[in-house]
Amino acid sequence: MNLEKPIITVTSPLLPDLKEFEKLLEDIWQRKWLTNNGYYHQELEKALAEYLKVPYISLFTNGTLPLITALQALRITGEVITTPYSFVATTHSLWWNGIKPVFVDVEERTGNIDPEKIEAAITPRTTAIMPVHVYGTPCNTYKIQQIADKYGLKVIYDAAHAFGVTVNGKSVLEAGDMSTLSFHATKVYNTVEGGALICHDEATKKRIDYLKNFGFADEVTVVAPGINSKMDEIRAAYGLLNLKQVDKAIEARKTIAAQYRAGLQNIKGIRFLSDIDGVKHNYAYFPVFIDEQEYGLSRDELYNKLKENNIFARRYFYPLISNFPIYRGLESAVPANLPVATKLAEQVLCLPMYADLVDYEIDRVLELFFIS
Repeated sequence: MNLEKPIITVTSPLLPDLKEFEKLLEDIWQRKWLTNNGYYHQELEKALAEYLKVPYISLFTNGTLPLITALQALRITGEVITTPYSFVATTHSLWWNGIKPVFVDVEERTGNIDPEKIEAAITPRTTAIMPVHVYGTPCNTYKIQQIADKYGLKVIYDAAHAFGVTVNGKSVLEAGDMSTLSFHATKVYNTVEGGALICHDEATKKRIDYLKNFGFADEVTVVAPGINSKMDEIRAAYGLLNLKQVDKAIEARKTIAAQYRAGLQNIKGIRFLSDIDGVKHNYAYFPVFIDEQEYGLSRDELYNKLKENNIFARRYFYPLISNFPIYRGLESAVPANLPVATKLAEQVLCLPMYADLVDYEIDRVLELFFIS
């Protein structure tokens, strides 16, 4: 580590104005209602449903529990087809429900699950598909739904990265039977820790709300083996304030992405994602993919070069979920079955991306891509 150069982290949290937050904290102290569907919890659910253009949203204390709860709410069993190219929480949610994950390969262009590979992985035990909108880039939801309808499968989208993303004006969160969000501190929009589950009807939301509160339907009635995953009032209030500034933050990220693309476009062996027509992106991440033969350095050599200069990029997602000991024994986890995902995992490097990143910091990152 070079102590002379300021540190540039891979991400930095969007923070609400502290004085505004203190005012809401004073109100919470006056109300003395800290959790369990309090005033700010209800206000944030309403505000997010309107902002995200979704009919029903249920808040959670983190982004993993909505995945676990979605599987419970839809009574998913047996096998679920999913992607190895994601954060481990995607597959862990299946494991916690006693469901066998079945990995299929991904598209090289997006990193998303490849619809062309799904059908061959379906067995009599398959009950659902769990795709991920990787880096906030929408999956091919149309093709995935066609397959699901053909075989009578449910679709749960891990949309942890896809806050505010729309396709032709429609929220990507409306696809499938349910979608989940993460509001972790590293995300475009955060509530410090938090998450949400999106569904399409009031009855399903009611079931979700029972499940996230121990299964209680009223004071003395438990209707399901639920869990405690409610968002508290403090984080809900924090989230309301962050919602006021998230559009400005996304615009700043868009500008940073354009600067990265301009600086990297003529460097041989460096590939990055481009905007897709009709998609409103949120610029959650800026992944680049390094072809060692063309570029002259491996991904890890570049990663270490940046690190030595106090720039902390992230190999996201590496290693593949399917390579972790708990999953690599599965038949579908064999690397030969996942050539594209394996390639992406070995090439990917996510560069620093957050709204407060300034021009000279972006220049510091870019100049280290040039090999002398």
